[in-house]
Amino acid sequence: MNFQAIKSIYNFEMARMWRTITQSLASPVISTCLYFIVFSSTIGSKISEVDGVSYAAYIVPGLIMLSVLTQSISNASFGIYFPRFTGTIYEVLSAPISYIEILFGYVGAAASKSFILGAVIFITARFFVDFNVDYPLLMIMFFILTCITFSLIGFIIGILAENFEQLGIFPSLVITPLTFLGGSFYSINMLPEFWRNISLLNPVLYLVNGFRWSFYGESDLNPIISCIMISVFLIISLLTIRWIFKTGYRLKA
Repeated sequence: MNFQAIKSIYNFEMARMWRTITQSLASPVISTCLYFIVFSSTIGSKISEVDGVSYAAYIVPGLIMLSVLTQSISNASFGIYFPRFTGTIYEVLSAPISYIEILFGYVGAAASKSFILGAVIFITARFFVDFNVDYPLLMIMFFILTCITFSLIGFIIGILAENFEQLGIFPSLVITPLTFLGGSFYSINMLPEFWRNISLLNPVLYLVNGFRWSFYGESDLNPIISCIMISVFLIISLLTIRWIFKTGYRLKA
């Protein structure tokens, strides 16, 4: 394992985060603060509790997951797409390093950025609402798995994208709507039976509920199913990336 190569790619990607700190960190945090202000003062005034948890505290895991999912995909997709766009990816591919080391560098950096963002949002939420974490170790484990898995998905998107427009379509038109419709701000038990059944087809629902269970020990779904879902996403993503590097699809023109 070429740890120096992994470190070089990782440090380069992390340095880009600090150069664009406003876009990478400040903007999502400000958006989250606005979510707390708006949702807590409007919906929170109508709904005092959900499953025995105050509404303001109930939406904390959903808000964290909303930011982590979108930022994991955006960071990883841009991280690999930009070298493809500039042509510097061929220097990386011609270097004496394996695709696993390349993956560790790019995905590791994207996951680290998302983890830092999620941690900052977690701390920010403390200023707005008082909440507890019943299972902190499970929360951290689930959090890390989510960051890694969706960074892998973003890495795939960055390879498949042909232009910057395609790069932004998936996070904005797929992930964000799925997160909003995945129980981030409500319990699916509040929905009519038909829409509740439709919501069960949303994969993000399982991630949000698993993460919420680690906070309060309460969720709409069995947390074991959430763990299975995130594991399935992780395996599928790794197999897809392995196939891409073995065939050179969209990498070796």
